[in-house]
Amino acid sequence: MLNITTFDARAGGNVLYKALAHPLAAEAIGRLYHRLGAAGAVALYDPDNLAEALLALYPDLPGLAGLFAHDVTEVGGHRAGLTVRALTEMPGSGVRAVLVAAFDAGRIAARVRAMMPPGTEVLTLDEARLPEAMLTNRARYLDRLNFATNFAFFRDADGLSTRLVSANYWAGYGAGPVRLWLRLYDEAGGELATWEQELPRAAAGFSIDSREVRARFGLGAFRGQLLVHAIGAAGHDVVKYALDTYASDNGASLSCTHDANAWPSERFAGLPAPRADERVILWVQNSHATPIPPGGIALDRMGAERPVPYRREIAGFATVALDVADLLPGLHWPAQIEVLAGRHVVRPRYEVIRENRVRIAHVNVERADLKADPAIPHLPADLGRNYLLPFPVLPPARFRSILQPTPMAHAQSTLPLRLDLFDTEGRKTGERFLGCLPRDHDLVLDAADLPGVAEGHGELVYDFRDGGEADGWMHALFRYEDKSSGHAAETSFGAHIFNTAMTYKDEPQSYTGKPPGLSTRLFLKLGQGRRQSFAVLIYPASAAWHPRSATKLMLHDGAGQVIAERPLAIACSGSATVRPHETFDAAALRAAGPNGYVLIRDETCRLFGYHGLTDDAGGFSLDHMFGF
Repeated sequence: MLNITTFDARAGGNVLYKALAHPLAAEAIGRLYHRLGAAGAVALYDPDNLAEALLALYPDLPGLAGLFAHDVTEVGGHRAGLTVRALTEMPGSGVRAVLVAAFDAGRIAARVRAMMPPGTEVLTLDEARLPEAMLTNRARYLDRLNFATNFAFFRDADGLSTRLVSANYWAGYGAGPVRLWLRLYDEAGGELATWEQELPRAAAGFSIDSREVRARFGLGAFRGQLLVHAIGAAGHDVVKYALDTYASDNGASLSCTHDANAWPSERFAGLPAPRADERVILWVQNSHATPIPPGGIALDRMGAERPVPYRREIAGFATVALDVADLLPGLHWPAQIEVLAGRHVVRPRYEVIRENRVRIAHVNVERADLKADPAIPHLPADLGRNYLLPFPVLPPARFRSILQPTPMAHAQSTLPLRLDLFDTEGRKTGERFLGCLPRDHDLVLDAADLPGVAEGHGELVYDFRDGGEADGWMHALFRYEDKSSGHAAETSFGAHIFNTAMTYKDEPQSYTGKPPGLSTRLFLKLGQGRRQSFAVLIYPASAAWHPRSATKLMLHDGAGQVIAERPLAIACSGSATVRPHETFDAAALRAAGPNGYVLIRDETCRLFGYHGLTDDAGGFSLDHMFGF
């Protein structure tokens, strides 16, 4: 496993990790190591405790003769597998070069240079800085806004294409000019293309389509990943997007997935085992320039703790299609699979192949830092049902709506759960206690199995009648099947406390500012060609809140200007399906253009939503929405 810190639940993404892992930094560190190798014996001075991350991502530092630090309490200890030596020993150590493991390190380097014998070369990680033109904050290199990056699964092959859709939401936080730096990698990790894309100054939508990229650069078919780096960002340091996978040959496949979650994790969960008539392919995409060693990726039956390693090396930035049946033969739905990823990859995609249809979905980050919270079973009545996990129940005459709770933290051994069902007007239509599920459970529930089920939504909640523990990180996989066309889609997400005046820890969450997060800003893309977009908006409430929402559907054009607006009132604990092609007239939609979008805005409550596309062949996609 890589000894790196990628994400802190309190501080967010680790800036140092992103600064070291950026592809341009990787290239520069390669040049830096080559230069040090020519100098001879090298001392690594580690003033800011960065050596472990540096050597984890780039272990082949040539001529490394010792690691030095100035903190006397660290001397004699171990860091990055090396014994820490006193800085004062460095001048007499015989080294010919010093690497100062720090950015913005001019003053530190000057002090070290004064200590060393003449002719000793002193270099710093400033040699691996991004070009100044790519920095949002040039005064402070390790500013999170300098590394607003994310990866996307990107392919144009096998009759399937991908389209990344988002908006310049940074403009809403006061950003000036924003542009995207983009690099596309092929399956082997080779660079296919690098380019930049200017974004409009306002909060305008934008898209990146694999067919257009392929034509622009004269590429053949490709399967790989796209790195997106937003330069000039403000407010958010995460690149959020929706990614459509569609049949470019007018076939039946259609899927939508959320952004990739920009920080590699030790484990991921929410990967379903295949049914007997399915193949499940996990797309493993190395997020670093350093190869993943044989055995660095493994799969396991959830709860078994008997991982089966993938025994081939995966090159830097390469993509591998891993058929889960090759590692776990004979394992079938409803079994769940855990991905042991060793912090090598960001949130992977998987695809399910059944007959002539392919559907794409994503796994989720398994938390390593969470423990059971003994307060959750005893939270006060002010928080009502507290943590809720809402999900759509599509019209049962046409669709099957299937749920499967998924463990999503290393320490989760029990899942004490109940399912509550509501119709679109917020009336409770039924409930079922699911039990105190073990980590290796194989429970699957079709909402249609509950009496009185109707179109609306369900909410998973904690229920401790049979004991069990909770940590607030409740997740589930949701699968939807069209009974007539055979098309399916699946998505997964986690719980929050919704729409209460009282707070617990960081709940209810807000997209900006401190909790309670009683507001909504959700992005809904428009359709494309024969595919129309839609969203299922849910008004979940842990306790009683406003009887109806005061929601606005704001149609934006390709320049980010609001050109039409419609009100929407959703019942508390109710839901509504929004179809832009029915909500707005044809003239307004034409004016919005291909990069137009709908902003779902509400200042009175926090809505949760799932969005996707439908087509005229019975295909549909579905995944949870993002906000900003």
